[in-house]
Amino acid sequence: MYKNLVERFLEYVKIETQSDSSSTTVPSTQSQVEFAKKLMKDLQEIGMEEVEYNDENGFVTATLPSNTDNDVPVIGYIAHMDTADFNAENVNPQIHENYDGGEIVLNKKMGVKLSPKDFPNMNNYIGQTLITTDGTTLLGSDDKSGIVEIFAAMEHLINNPDIKHGKIRIAFGPDEEIGVGADKFDVDHFAADFAYTIDGGPVGELEYESFNAAGANVLIQGKNVHPGTAKGKMVNALKLAIAFDEALPSQDVPEETEDREGFFHLLGITGTVEGASMNYIIRDHDRELFIKRKQLMRDIAIRLNAPFEEERVKVIMKDSYYNMREVIEKDMRPVELADKAMRNLDIEPDVKPIRGGTDGSKISFMGLPTPNIFAGGENFHGRYEFVAVESMERATDVLVEIARLAAE
Repeated sequence: MYKNLVERFLEYVKIETQSDSSSTTVPSTQSQVEFAKKLMKDLQEIGMEEVEYNDENGFVTATLPSNTDNDVPVIGYIAHMDTADFNAENVNPQIHENYDGGEIVLNKKMGVKLSPKDFPNMNNYIGQTLITTDGTTLLGSDDKSGIVEIFAAMEHLINNPDIKHGKIRIAFGPDEEIGVGADKFDVDHFAADFAYTIDGGPVGELEYESFNAAGANVLIQGKNVHPGTAKGKMVNALKLAIAFDEALPSQDVPEETEDREGFFHLLGITGTVEGASMNYIIRDHDRELFIKRKQLMRDIAIRLNAPFEEERVKVIMKDSYYNMREVIEKDMRPVELADKAMRNLDIEPDVKPIRGGTDGSKISFMGLPTPNIFAGGENFHGRYEFVAVESMERATDVLVEIARLAAE
């Protein structure tokens, strides 16, 4: 049905578009700029209009004009161009038709295998066509599946004008994986009534609730003197760092939490006796609990500083994004529309909170309600990533059906 879907996906995942958290440019990498230019050309070739690239925010946008006289909402479809912090050079996708439920050897030389013993989710794809890595890179289904599904849906609507739809706006953006891609998104220029990020996992995912998120940098100033004469003088920054981390709830970590349970996640620690730093992310679906988590870190710093005349422990925090449910629950049209579209296609919606965030988390708070729907991929951000062709086709079906339903 979508003759260019797989070919486009195989082409796009081979293009390296990894983002760079240390960069100060937008997009963070030149490879994303080059990919954006290619997307513009491809969008024009399939017949999209108002194809633009914004140098200020790195987004490619385009329009599919309405083909109905009905007064219908303008819908937006959004996906991101960048891939995650894992080897993304020389991606060599492998196609496995009619998957039999067994182990897939990704790389014989390296002994890398994709096994249902390690990944029971593979059992959901028996009989389907899987696209995997070669065991040396990620795949890039996150989120090039979303990009090609939007392409396929637009191409299908263009080639089948009997399917009535309203105006559709699409956007392909940078740097989602490093959490800054949507910071400069131009909601007014995009001019949609509501939108969807196509950036979820397995078939059926429909998400309109995300974490509240913040980053915390804990800076610790020690005092280093010769250990033989250190009594009453030395302040060991590393010991203070350990004490800070141990003062946090030991069970409130990613590896011990699920569903709506929040956490503190220690991403990195560096230091010596003289000075140390720790980087954390703080997550909670509940805004009040989120605020309490941030205050707890401040309180720990105050307690550790108490024995000293000067401030030894400093916590610098910055909020990253908030739970988009606060916005979307005020206007549930996009969720209800996606739910109905899936059910019309005999897909059971799997409505659950995201244990993470999407560009929609920020865009929703900019005034554009933007829930997230599935793109089909599994095992994101690593060598075991895969996607079923059938899942990408189903995602495309949903985008077409949402457009059709909105025009009724």
